[in-house]
Amino acid sequence: MLFLLSPAKSLDYDTPVPEGLPHTTPQFVPQSTALIDVLREQSPQQIASLMELSDTLAALNVARYQAWRPRFTAHNSRQAVLAFNGDVYEGLQARSLSADDLDWAQNHVAILSGLYGVLRPLDRMQPYRLEMGTRLATDAGSNLYQFWGRQIAEHLNTRLRADTTPVVVNLASQEYFKAVDRKVLKARVIECVFEDWKGGNYKIISFFAKRARGLMARYAITHRLATPHQLEGFDLDGYAFAPASSTPERLVFRRKAPPAL
Repeated sequence: MLFLLSPAKSLDYDTPVPEGLPHTTPQFVPQSTALIDVLREQSPQQIASLMELSDTLAALNVARYQAWRPRFTAHNSRQAVLAFNGDVYEGLQARSLSADDLDWAQNHVAILSGLYGVLRPLDRMQPYRLEMGTRLATDAGSNLYQFWGRQIAEHLNTRLRADTTPVVVNLASQEYFKAVDRKVLKARVIECVFEDWKGGNYKIISFFAKRARGLMARYAITHRLATPHQLEGFDLDGYAFAPASSTPERLVFRRKAPPAL
């Protein structure tokens, strides 16, 4: 099985990287370079409008595009799973995973990215902001979905080719999963849904759902999940499988109340 995650807008390039942590190079560097070339043509005002950013954030990202290089080093990049710092990654807690856990994650977790296409957890990543839904025009079309086309799905097929019954567990947002061409993907797709009790009903609450996606990825990593049925055992932070509300392709997990912080 292959577990898909979204990236995060929030990044951490300040906390020291653990000494001796392995690293790999992203697999779509030529494509990333082409996108950077397009982004470098944009003024700070154009970036602010394109991405709905403040002037300060637009200037920061223009500087990032200018500094970006096709060579990834310890000085200009860090492992993606440590660089992303949003809600999903608070649930994943990658820094507390063992070396063996990270090695397993490297082969079973894929992080979708507007700039990098797909990142493995230990792929080095330079800081950037480019959400998959951005309408950035390139020679391939008017947006990033057209730019990436079949490439992401074909890459996932390659990652899964050794599996007799390939399965993709989608823990990414719809914005990012749309970049996976389902007509090209040769795998069964299972979606995990996380609901919390609020106002007399179970609802998807964005903050909790994002964190739960990271928790599910962590559960998969630490338990070395190999079959869809094993997903049903997920029980972190008070969640439990809700079979009556689930289907084989849509697994629902619910909890009455989040644990006290």
